[in-house]
Amino acid sequence: MSVDTDRPAILIAVTSDTTVPAELKALLDGIEEEEIPVNITQINEPTAVERAYQAAQASRLSVGIGFDDQQIIVHYKNLPSDQPLFNVSRTDTAHFRALGANAARLVKGVPFKKLKD
Repeated sequence: MSVDTDRPAILIAVTSDTTVPAELKALLDGIEEEEIPVNITQINEPTAVERAYQAAQASRLSVGIGFDDQQIIVHYKNLPSDQPLFNVSRTDTAHFRALGANAARLVKGVPFKKLKD
C-alpha cells in the first residue's frame, strides 16, 4: 500500500507508523472488493474520530478512516467533525469487511451493506 496522497483514494489515518495493524486486514479487503483505492497517511490528532475527519478532509474521495484500540471510524468530509458516519468496535471483527466495503460504497454512491443483524 502506497502513501501517494495525490491519487484519489480513501485515506486511512495512522499516528506514527505507516502500517495498518494486521487484524484490520478484513477492513482493507472490503475496500478492495469494491475496487476503490486506499492509502495510508500520518495524522497526529488525539482521537480516532478527529483522525478520521482530517483524513476525510485530505482525501480527494472525501472519505477517511481512523482507528484506536477501541474503535474504527469512517468519516465523510461533509459531516460535522464530531459525527462520523460509522463507528465500529475493534472487538466486532465480523463486521470489518462490511465496514471497509461501506467506506468504498460511500465513494461509489451505492447502498451500504448491513453491519448488524
